Amino acid sequence: MRDANIFAIRKGMPRMSWSPQNLYNLWMRSCGAKAEAINFTRSQKTLFQQRWTAKALVRAYHGDFINEKIFKRWYLPGTLPDVRPRQRPVGDDTAALDSFAGRTEQLEKAKRRQEEEDRKGQAPVGSLMLAEVERRIDVFMFRCCFAHSVYEARRLVIHGYVLLNGKKHTNANTRLAPGDMVSVDPSAIRFLKKQKPNKSDAIAEENTSEEGEHVADTPNSSVKAPSPTLSDKGEQLTPFNLPPFASPFIFIPAYAEVSFSTCSAIYVRHPTARPGYSEIPTPYDADGEVIRLAWEWYSKMRPRNRSKTQLARMPENRQ
Repeated sequence: MRDANIFAIRKGMPRMSWSPQNLYNLWMRSCGAKAEAINFTRSQKTLFQQRWTAKALVRAYHGDFINEKIFKRWYLPGTLPDVRPRQRPVGDDTAALDSFAGRTEQLEKAKRRQEEEDRKGQAPVGSLMLAEVERRIDVFMFRCCFAHSVYEARRLVIHGYVLLNGKKHTNANTRLAPGDMVSVDPSAIRFLKKQKPNKSDAIAEENTSEEGEHVADTPNSSVKAPSPTLSDKGEQLTPFNLPPFASPFIFIPAYAEVSFSTCSAIYVRHPTARPGYSEIPTPYDADGEVIRLAWEWYSKMRPRNRSKTQLARMPENRQ
């Protein structure tokens, strides 16, 4: 179960949410006072403390509502990819043999691959340990901007506002398969509901209306008639009321195909990573110290073997 006060400023752990408090914590961890706390290059903490801190930050954002034991057993890949930079083994003379045999094509491919790795760096495969969490239906709904937070997305699923491939689905722990379509009831999406105006906005609107009436009563005044809106022309568009503070953070991952006109989305494929780019959204560098130290923590704390009894309790995985 997640913490009671997940947006505490004292902890400053970013979560999957667009609330103002969480966005402030995100700013504090990115470029604020708490940014130095995740710079482990010159840290006085022990290696165990660094790994623990990195693991806590990663888990706070990627699935803080998932029990740690369940996360390690079902949402951690069976084999974690190695995030350490590859080193050429001693005695590797493949390039010399290709040159002696005149295999110029293989030499050119190896040269281009080495140049690309030097330019872009190694693929951030450490972030792929969180790919199973991204497959969850509640996380997928949050990535598709159907909910303000992953907690609200879970509520929509549990309360029956979500359809999976045309059928009502109430299990928020389900992992999607490529090609699955998720549909949400438009009446349950807060983005489609008109927001209540603030007091300052209401006062400004009243002042504007009073000034307009005063100008209209003045003789020889030229008042332009309002231009016809789309509703006056008989066309109806779906209103989309995004909070102003969330505008810079709205994006759609590459593995999701979203249709806001029908309030549905298709899980196209599993997220991947390539040199210099990771499709898994995270507030930390996909190939940085936080992700690498979290990978080192979980590489030491491997999940236990899965027995038949445990397999019976596995969350739904549609592969």
